[in-house]
Amino acid sequence: MIDLREVRDNLDRVRASQVARGLDPATADELRDADDARRTALSAFESLRAEQKTAGQAVKKASAEERPALLERAKTLSAEVKAADAAANQAEADLREAHAAVQNLILDGVPAGGEDDFNVLETVGDIPELDFPAKDHDDLGHALGVFDIARGAKVSGSRFYFLTGIGAQLELALVNMAMAQAASYGFTPIIAPALVRPEAMEGTGFLGAHAEEVYHLDSDDLYLVGTSEVALAGFHSDEIIDIGDSPTRYAGFSSCFRREAGSYGKDTKGVFRVHWFDKVEMFSYCKPEDAEAEHARLLEWEKEFLGKLELPFRVIDVAAGDLGSSAARKYDCEVWFPSQQRYRELTSASNCTTYQARRLNIRYRDADGKPQTAATLNGTLCAVTRTIAALLDAHQQADGSVRVPAALQPFLGGLEVIEAKTT
Repeated sequence: MIDLREVRDNLDRVRASQVARGLDPATADELRDADDARRTALSAFESLRAEQKTAGQAVKKASAEERPALLERAKTLSAEVKAADAAANQAEADLREAHAAVQNLILDGVPAGGEDDFNVLETVGDIPELDFPAKDHDDLGHALGVFDIARGAKVSGSRFYFLTGIGAQLELALVNMAMAQAASYGFTPIIAPALVRPEAMEGTGFLGAHAEEVYHLDSDDLYLVGTSEVALAGFHSDEIIDIGDSPTRYAGFSSCFRREAGSYGKDTKGVFRVHWFDKVEMFSYCKPEDAEAEHARLLEWEKEFLGKLELPFRVIDVAAGDLGSSAARKYDCEVWFPSQQRYRELTSASNCTTYQARRLNIRYRDADGKPQTAATLNGTLCAVTRTIAALLDAHQQADGSVRVPAALQPFLGGLEVIEAKTT
C-alpha cells in the first residue's frame, strides 16, 4: 500500500499515477476521504475514552449527593465509547478497502498506457539470419527428446508437460548456472515454499487484479505461488531487518503455478506458456533511497545471464497499465524467437518501492535507530521452461540440432550440441 502521507500532501500525484495506469483517479480522492474519516473517528473515540476515564476517577472521589449524576454520565459515556469504538473500527475497515484500490505510485518517466505502450530502452545482440526454415521450439523439443507434452496432458491436463532426458538436464543446468551467478554477487540461495498463506499473497499484491491467475487450496486456505517473490517477501514479514551499507539479497528457487486465465488460444504449443514451471528469482530488501540503483543492478544481472546464453534481446520500460499493482517501475527483457520473428518476454525486474513492505510490516532502522519501511525489488534470473524454449529456438541449426552456449556447457558435462538420439 502507498504511504498515506502522499495522499495528504501530494494528492494530484496519486491521481496522475492512477490515470497513467488506466484506473479511476477518483479512487485517490476516496482514499483521502477514508483517511480523513478514520482519523476523525479515531479522534472522537480517544476523546470519549479519555472523558470516560476522567468520569470514572470523578465517581471515586464524589460525595454521596454527586455520585448518582456522575454514575448516570458514566453510563452514558460507556455507551458512547462503545459506539465510537465500533465507528472507528468500521472507518479502519473502510480505509483498508480504499487503500487497496490505489496501486503503487509510478516513478517519473514510466510510460502511460497498456501492454503495447512500452518504451524500448536498448537492443542487445544481433538478430540471427538463418539460411534455413526455422522450426519452433515445440517441434525441436519433441524431436530432440527435451519434453513430452502429450504425456503431460494425459497425466495433468493441458499446459502441463514432462521434461525428459536432456530437458531435465537442461533445467538442472540452468538453475545451477543462475544460482552460481547470483551467489557470486552476494545473493543468499534459498529454496522457497510453493504454498503460502493469504497474508503473503495479499501482501505482495497478487490477490487484486491478478487473483484469477492464482491457484487456491480451499481446504487449507493456502495459495500456490506464481513466483517465489511471494515467499521471499513474506520471509521477513513483521520483522525489523538489518540493512547495512548494501541491500539484503536472496536468490529463491521454487516451482511456480499460474492459471493463465484469459490466455485461451495463446501459446498452446510447447512450454512457453504453461501452468507450472520452475524459476530462479532475485529478491532485494533495501533502503528506499537505494531502490532505483538496486533496480538497475537487477536488470544488469538479468542482461548478463542472457548474454551468457548468447540470446539476442531487447529491454523495455513497461507501461504503467501493465505493471501490476505493486511495481512502481518494471523492465522486461524480451528474447528474439526466430521461428516467430518477434521478441518474447523472458525476464522482468520490478521496483516495488515500499508498497509491499508497508503491507507486510517489513522495516529497518535508520541512522538514528528509528524503524523505517524498507523497499523491496524482484527480478527473474531464469524462468526455466521459457529459457529452454528460447535456447531451442535461437540456437537451432540446419540439421535440426541445437547448439549449447559455451557458458552453459560446463553445467551440462561439456555438451556442445543437443542432437536427436539414434536407435
